[in-house]
Parts: sequence; structure tokens; C-alpha cells
Amino acid sequence: MSDKLGLKELVAIGIGSMIGGGIFSVMGLANAVAGHATIFVFLMGGLIALFAGYNYARLAVTYRQDGASYTYLQHAFPENPTIAAFVGWSVIVGYIGTLALYAYTFGAYGAAALGYADNPLVRTLLAFAILSLFLWINLQGVREAGESEDVIVFFKVAIMMTLGVVGLFYIEPAHFQPLFDKGFPSVLLSGALVFVAFEGFQLITNAVVETDDPVKNTPRAIYLSIVIVTLIYVTLALSVLGILTFEEIQSAKEYAIAEALKPIFGEWGFILASLAALLATSSAINGTLFGASRMLADIAQDGIFPSILARRNHRMIPYYSLLLMFTLSSIFVLFGALESIVAFSSITFLLVSLAVAIANLVLRKKTGSNPLIILTSIGLMAATVGLMLWYLYDNDPKTLTDIGLVYLLIAILFFIFRSTKRH
Repeated sequence: MSDKLGLKELVAIGIGSMIGGGIFSVMGLANAVAGHATIFVFLMGGLIALFAGYNYARLAVTYRQDGASYTYLQHAFPENPTIAAFVGWSVIVGYIGTLALYAYTFGAYGAAALGYADNPLVRTLLAFAILSLFLWINLQGVREAGESEDVIVFFKVAIMMTLGVVGLFYIEPAHFQPLFDKGFPSVLLSGALVFVAFEGFQLITNAVVETDDPVKNTPRAIYLSIVIVTLIYVTLALSVLGILTFEEIQSAKEYAIAEALKPIFGEWGFILASLAALLATSSAINGTLFGASRMLADIAQDGIFPSILARRNHRMIPYYSLLLMFTLSSIFVLFGALESIVAFSSITFLLVSLAVAIANLVLRKKTGSNPLIILTSIGLMAATVGLMLWYLYDNDPKTLTDIGLVYLLIAILFFIFRSTKRH
């Protein structure tokens, strides 16, 4: 059996990484900002992701290295390697933050399902357990990580689509009237806020070295995974908004999907939603560990991180990178301020997507990209970043300050490491 990833495994990694529990928390937030037009928010998020994905797809098949965004910026700005290096550090910390979020969410839903919703010890132990499980799976090999992702994503998608489609038969049309009750600009703003639920498709490009026929499979996997995830999100949004009132959604917050299922399935609705959340976070941990560890190893080869992190075994598994990501994400679960880390991760991936779009514009002749599509993606990314920063400044200045402090800490550590390399 070939130790390579095919289209099926790549799509599973993309879907698994995108549907990582984010949909369970952003549904209420999107509804709070956009009101009845929340379904258009997820369509907007999917559109932004498709344009961003175009740049990743074109660059990935041109520069076939696991470093992804770091590699692309390195080629676009060879005269200033600090740009790519700092982005590499920021992205890795962003991935560690999302790993911590997924593990924490798994622990929270798992503890609630076991009847220990208010027990932080059970929640933390479950978070460590799921991180340890997928560390072990990823240490086994590429095929094992890919096949486990296939199975988990299949069941996750089946459950979430079933819940969403069944819910369509119970919607109240009056819940969508008037459609733009909070104004059309609210859809654009909310689209920026929910981009966190679409990040993850980038991890497909982190496995380009281990992909079978990357020229064909990498772009297909990126576009397919984004379209499938958008379809799932829109279906769930239709069901939740059609069953619950605005007040009920805001009261339920991250449990809005589970709350919407109660009138249909009773308590089984909560169980099914919890199972979907557990599968969502599991596959996201698997996909993120797989892709981000390879990116870290690839960057470490250039001396941007300690060289030990670049080591791979005879099966090309970056075991030290996997162990580091596991360790740091575990520490974040135990001690981290997750809200600020997650906000940092979201804005980081937005900024990185913008940087990758600019890199593709610089390298468009080599990648054979359409300049109109690139410029459109740059406009969308810039507007999305601006809206996100404006929202945080206006509604959550503390989180915006925390993000700035995290960037400052990364910058300090980055320049300390760089200065020691020069001596």
C-alpha cells in the first residue's frame, strides 16, 4: 500500500480541520451580529475561504514543500527572509492555540456527556487523553493518520448533515422575516468573525510532499473541502434559525445546535450534538497535528526554529515537531487564557491568508495565477481583517490588547532566537 495521501484523505484533512468545533461556538455570535441573515454569513465565509484557497492551491503545486505559507513568502520576498520567518513563528503559535481550543472543547463536551459538566479535572483529563491519542496515531505514520481522519470525518459529516437536513422540516419561515433585520453590512462584519470556522483548509498544503499526484489532488481537495463545509454550515444555520428564536439562540450560545434539536429528538438531540462536537474536535486535532507538525519541521530545516525539530524518522514522520506541539498545546489547555489565544489564532490566519495572497500576486507568472482573482482575494482579505479589528476594538478591547501582547511576546522570543543564531 502506497504511503501517500490521495484525494479522499486530503479532503478529510481539510474538512476535519475546518469543522473543529468552531461552528458550535460561532453560530450564536454570527446570529447576534447578522440576525435573520445568518445563513448569508456562512456563504460569505465560504466565499472568502474559496478565494483564499485559490492562492494556496496555485502556490502549493508550484512550490512543493510542507512549509506552506512560510515557503511561499520565502520565495516571494527572498531579499527579506525575516518576513517569512516571523510569519512562520506566528502561524505555529496560532496552530498550537487552535489545538488547545479543540482539546478543551472535546473535554467540555465529553465531561458534559458523562455527567461531569462542572468538573474541571474530568474536562482536563479528557483533553489530555484526546491529544495523546492523536499524537500516538500521528507517530505511527502518514497512512494511519490519513485513514483515521477518513473514518472520523465520514461519521462527523453524516451526523451533522442528518441533523441539519431533518431540522429543515421543522423551520418556521417567520423566523427569517425581515431577512436583513440588522442591515446588510452586518453580514459582511459577521462574515469576518466566523472565518475561524473555515480556517484549516491550509493544512492540506502542509502535506503536499506526501500527496499522491499533488498537481491534481491538492487544488481539488482545497476547493472540495471548502464547498462541503460551507454546505454543512448553511444547512445547520437554516435549521437552527428556523427552529429557535433569536432570544433562544442567544440564550443557548455555544449549545444552540443542541438546543435546536431538542424539539425534534428530545434529549437524544443533545446526545447527537455532543457526539458531533466530539467527532469535530477529534478530527480537527488529528488534521492540525498532522499538517502543522510538518510545517514546523520544514521551517526548522532553515534554522528558523531549533534544528532538532526538523528531524524525521525513516517514515518521514517529524516526531520532535509532533511532541513539541503536543506539549505546548497541553500547557495551553492547563494554564492558557483560551479566549485570547483563540482570538489570536483567528486574526493570525486572516493576516497570513492576506500575506499568501500578496505572495501569489508577486509570483503570479511562476504560479500561472489569474491576477483578477488574486486582487479580488486581497480585497476580501483586507476588508475581513479590517472588520475583525474594528469589531474587537469596539466590542472587546481587552482581547485586542491580549492579541497585541501575544504578538509582542512572539516578536521578543523570535528576535532573541535569531540573535543567538548569529553568534
